[in-house]
Amino acid sequence: MKLAHCSDLHLLSLDGAKFLDFANKRWIGGLNLLSNRGRHYHSEIFEALVADVNASDVDHMLVTGDITNLALRDEFRFARGLFDVLKLGPEHVTVLPGNHDAYVRQGAEFFAEHFAAFFESDADFHAPDVPWPLVRVRGDVVMIGLSTSLQTPWFTAYGVIGDEQLERLRQLLADPRLQDKLRIVAIHHPPAGPPARSWVRGLRDRDRLAEVLAEHGAELVLHGHEHRDLSFELPGPAGPIPVRGIQSGTYEAGRHDRRARYRVYEVHEGQVVAEDLRVWDPKSREFIADEQLPEQAVG
Repeated sequence: MKLAHCSDLHLLSLDGAKFLDFANKRWIGGLNLLSNRGRHYHSEIFEALVADVNASDVDHMLVTGDITNLALRDEFRFARGLFDVLKLGPEHVTVLPGNHDAYVRQGAEFFAEHFAAFFESDADFHAPDVPWPLVRVRGDVVMIGLSTSLQTPWFTAYGVIGDEQLERLRQLLADPRLQDKLRIVAIHHPPAGPPARSWVRGLRDRDRLAEVLAEHGAELVLHGHEHRDLSFELPGPAGPIPVRGIQSGTYEAGRHDRRARYRVYEVHEGQVVAEDLRVWDPKSREFIADEQLPEQAVG
């Protein structure tokens, strides 16, 4: 199986936005859009990413949050239209919410309205009225998706998993039906390293998550949020658990280390056997293998 991981798309659409829509925390995001974000995150790059995935032999795509910028209803509608171009379809595309998708209280409602099919658990693991953690088994891989998305005070962007999700995660990681598979814990906020400890942007209950993973294990943790290629570890019962972050899937501002990308993991018999990093090339206007980028594109 081949699994593509991307994150932090920040797909912007102000269609239908009204002045009163910004009479809350959104005004901060609006200023950020005018000064920075709106010039660096491009929906056209995501369209190229979709085309690259459609032309590949990827079996499943995992998106770890921040689909939108301001959690506007029409932003989610716009983003859903772009996702509908993916040939894999909702059954083979898993989407988590991020902090930007919960910029305001209605964000969770809008996310569910447009992306419910992308985070629906398999029937064997479906729990009525308990969408998180989601559980999707695809071949040798099981994805357990956590939501850390919540409306936070102004000038903060931290995440919280919560007691109910952590307890259900504990049960799922101990479930004998999942023991012979590559168990991926998917989450928006980084759960390890210095970024996780940030009081403003980190994961508030990271230590409790670490306790669950130390007891029951997982084979891989994938996250977004920091827009950087991050690699840390968390203790597990059979050895260290890799924790991997990825850059934004739509960013372009000249810096190679921040440029839009996504990573493909090849899994065989419950183990990651290969990785392929696909990076946006501004010259050809398409995603190519990282090592194929011309030297002048680096820097």
